[in-house]
Amino acid sequence: MTARTICSGLLAAAVFAVATSAARAETLSFKADLVPVAGANSKAAGTVTADYDTASKKLTWRGSYRGVGTYATAAGLYGPNNNVVVRLRSIDSPFEGTAIVSEKQAPDLTGGRWFVLVRTAGFPNGELRGQLTPAK
Repeated sequence: MTARTICSGLLAAAVFAVATSAARAETLSFKADLVPVAGANSKAAGTVTADYDTASKKLTWRGSYRGVGTYATAAGLYGPNNNVVVRLRSIDSPFEGTAIVSEKQAPDLTGGRWFVLVRTAGFPNGELRGQLTPAK
């Protein structure tokens, strides 16, 4: 075998590996309709949209809400056991942010088991909540 044949074979294998990896990567979109938490007696509402890049594991979100009775004090993305997965740093409406999702967290996100919770001074246990589900 010549060096040229070996180099051509290695190049072809590298191109195939990159193409195969790129084909498996995708961006998944999610949406949450923010509605008042049960018992909050609020007229607030909002939405959150998010995109998850399966290759980089990066989650990017943007959202807004209106009608809260007082100012927002905290917000976060929560997992299936009501544990905070990501604390949202920017919580004034409109808001946006990014986070890296771990391999362990990804199945709960992609399975629609994460939710958004916005806490306000008037409702410290939460005024708005919305399930982050795959967008259609």
